[in-house]
Amino acid sequence: MSDNNKVVMMVATLVIGLLVGGGLGYAKGHMNDKKDGDAMSQSSGTDTKAAGLRVVLNNLESDHVDLASAAVRAGFDGHASFKDTAGALGKNTDDLSAAIGSVYGDAAGAKFKEIWASHIGFFVDYTVAAKKGDKAGMDKAVENLNGYVEAISTFLSGANPNLPKDAVAQLVTEHVGLLKRAVDTYGAGDFAGSYSAQAEARTQITTKIADTLAGAIVKQSPAKF
Repeated sequence: MSDNNKVVMMVATLVIGLLVGGGLGYAKGHMNDKKDGDAMSQSSGTDTKAAGLRVVLNNLESDHVDLASAAVRAGFDGHASFKDTAGALGKNTDDLSAAIGSVYGDAAGAKFKEIWASHIGFFVDYTVAAKKGDKAGMDKAVENLNGYVEAISTFLSGANPNLPKDAVAQLVTEHVGLLKRAVDTYGAGDFAGSYSAQAEARTQITTKIADTLAGAIVKQSPAKF
């Protein structure tokens, strides 16, 4: 595998999707302390490997938000498009898990897939319960989503020492909250509010999560940049 392909796989590895973007303080502080040859300072250009990582992260993260939002709406409505949309979301999970395995080993890839797939299932549970007006079911799904935040934050902070667990958890919680709002407003018939929450989630996951994650990866493996 070429160095460029390895870099792209590493980026995909830590996309989360949701997913995840601790290390916000690191990214800001590191960019304010640029030095000649510094990997982060190089990433501000448009023709570097670091810039390429940032582009990949932004694209994958924004696609995740749009697919997840479309899936929960289709599920809520019982629309025929749910099967295909859920399939695309599942393919994303498979690709991300394979990327994890290529960088951290097969066991890590399998663990990531287990955690990542669980949160998609929990959102489906929440959507189904919301459609039925099942408050207990909704509360249970939220409890499970909180467990997902803990699990994915532990996993990512363990994979990259530049992603503090508390910072990861804060941004994952924010992301989950935005997607939950997209479901709640849609269920209430506030379609404009639902799409507004989706747009906000897309902005949050790209500017707060993907860009920060790119900086953390650069710091973890500066030789690749």
